[in-house]
Amino acid sequence: QVQLVESGGGLVQPGGSLRLSCAFSGSIFMIFDMGWYRQPPGKQRELVAGITSGANTNYADSVKGRFAISRNGAKNTVYLQMNSLKPEDTAVYYCNAYYNGRNYWGQGTQVTVSS
Repeated sequence: QVQLVESGGGLVQPGGSLRLSCAFSGSIFMIFDMGWYRQPPGKQRELVAGITSGANTNYADSVKGRFAISRNGAKNTVYLQMNSLKPEDTAVYYCNAYYNGRNYWGQGTQVTVSS
């Protein structure tokens, strides 16, 4: 069974940076499309960034130029580098793995951007 474990969240000041990590286990990492989603307080979950098994990436317009998604096959890990953070980036961030019609989710990690 696929398991996803996020880490790296926390409290950061506006303009700061964080790097989220998602450790994947239970299957063949490199065949999965991976993504980061977030759910701000009182709002729906939304896609932040995705990276396919072929390393193609896509981003939400709100994070383009500030966030970068990457994956390391040797470590079975996907990352989200977040720079120039804004208060509106405050949310619970979730790691997602998708393959053959099935989605898997991590437990989420809180990111709070505040002075």
